[in-house]
Amino acid sequence: MTDAADLLSCYFHRLHISPSLRHLRHLHARLLRTGLFSNVILSSKLLLSYSRRRRLLPCALSVFLHMPRRNSHSWNTLIAELSRSGRPLEAIGFFHRMRSSGVPVDEFTFPPVLRCCAGSSDATAGMSVHGLSVKSGAESSIFVASALVFFYMALSRASDARQLFDGMPEKDAVLWTSMLSGYAQNGDSASALAFFRKMVDGGLQLDHVVLVSLLLACGQSGSIGHGKSAHACCVRRGLGSPLTLGNALVDMYVKSGDFGSAERVFHGMPARDVISWTALILGHGLNGHADVALKLFDEMCTQGIQPNSVTFLGVLSACGHGGLVEKAWGFFGSMRQRGIEPELKHYACVADALAKAGRLVEAERFVAEMPMEPDAAILGALLAGCRVHGDTEVGDRVSKRMMRMRPEKSGYYVSLANMYAGAGRYSDAERVREFMKERSVSKQIGYSSVESES
Repeated sequence: MTDAADLLSCYFHRLHISPSLRHLRHLHARLLRTGLFSNVILSSKLLLSYSRRRRLLPCALSVFLHMPRRNSHSWNTLIAELSRSGRPLEAIGFFHRMRSSGVPVDEFTFPPVLRCCAGSSDATAGMSVHGLSVKSGAESSIFVASALVFFYMALSRASDARQLFDGMPEKDAVLWTSMLSGYAQNGDSASALAFFRKMVDGGLQLDHVVLVSLLLACGQSGSIGHGKSAHACCVRRGLGSPLTLGNALVDMYVKSGDFGSAERVFHGMPARDVISWTALILGHGLNGHADVALKLFDEMCTQGIQPNSVTFLGVLSACGHGGLVEKAWGFFGSMRQRGIEPELKHYACVADALAKAGRLVEAERFVAEMPMEPDAAILGALLAGCRVHGDTEVGDRVSKRMMRMRPEKSGYYVSLANMYAGAGRYSDAERVREFMKERSVSKQIGYSSVESES
C-alpha cells in the first residue's frame, strides 16, 4: 500500500515540475503504459499540466475525454481551465454535461462557471447557476459568494451584489475586495470610497489588490486627496512597486491632472508594460500635451513595447489637440498595419484633427465614409470646427443632424447660435435661441469633478 502511494506521489510531483511539453508527453505515455492513467488524481493533474502549457486544446481536452472515470475534481479542473483560457461558452457547456452525468457539483464548480456567465454577459445562465448554488447549499461558501458578487457587479447590478455581501455571516478579504472592485469598475466612486472606509473600520488588511481598486475609484472621482493618502498607505506598508499598483498610481495621478507625480511614479517603476506607457500617453494626449505624448509613444516603441488600441487613442487625441493632421493620418493608417482595427473613438480623433485644422469638407467626407454610424461626439467635433473656422454651410448640415439625434441637448443649439453670431448672422442666431425657448431646452451649468487641494 505504501509503495503504491509513493508511486502516485512520485508521478504527481513529476507532473507538477515537468520542465517541457516533450517531458510532459513522455510522462503521459508512462501513465498509459503503467495503467496509472486510470487514477483520477493523476489524470486530472495531467490535464491541468497540459492546460498550463497552453495545450488545453487538443491535449488537455483529449486527456479528459479519455479518462476511464471522472470525479468532481476532474470536471472542476476542466471547467476552470476553460474559463481561465477565455472559453466561457465551452466551460458552461461542460458544466451542463457534468450535471447530466450525475457527478455532484460543489463549491469549487460554481466560481469559474459564474465568471464565464459574467464574461459572456449571460444573465439568465448566471441566475440559474445562482439558484442551483442556493439549492445545493453552496451559496454560503465564501468562494461562491465572491463569484456571485463578481457576476452581479459585471452586470452592473450593484444592489444585488451588496445584498449578497450583507447576507454573508462571514466575510474574508476576497469577498470585501470583490465588492470594492465592483464599485470601482462600475464607475461608482462614491460607493467605492465609502465601502473602503468601512473596510478600514472593520480592520481588514489592505493589500495591493485593495489599493488598486481604491486608486481606480479616486481617479474616476478626481479625489486626489484620497489618492495621495492611498499612495502614502502603499509606502507605509512597504508594498513595493508591483506592476498593477504602479499602473494604478500613474492612472490616478493622470486623471487627477497631477502629471508631475504621475511621471515620478512612472520613472520609479522597476518594470513597465503597455498599460504603464498608455496611461501617460493618453493623459498627455487628452490634455493637449501633443509633443510629450508623441515623444512617449516613440520611446515606448523604441523599447520594443507594442502599442494597443488605447495607446493609439492617446496619440490620435494628441494629434487632434495639436492640429497635427498628417501625423494623425499616419498613426491611423499604422493601426491596421499592426493588426488593430480602428474603433469609433479612433475615427472621432481623426475627424477632430481635420476639423480643428479647418479641413471641414474633408472631415465631413471622412465621417460619411466611416464603416459605422457617427455618434454625437464626432459630429460635435465637426460642429466645433465649423464654429471656429466660420463654415456655416457644413455647420448647418451637421447641426441639423445632431438635433435629430439628441433634440434635448442644449449644447448643439448653443454651438449653432454662436457659429451664426461669429459669422455675423445675428438674426439666425436669435432664431436658434428662440427655438430653444419654444422647446424648453436650457443650458446646463458646468462644474469640475476634480478635487481642489486648496
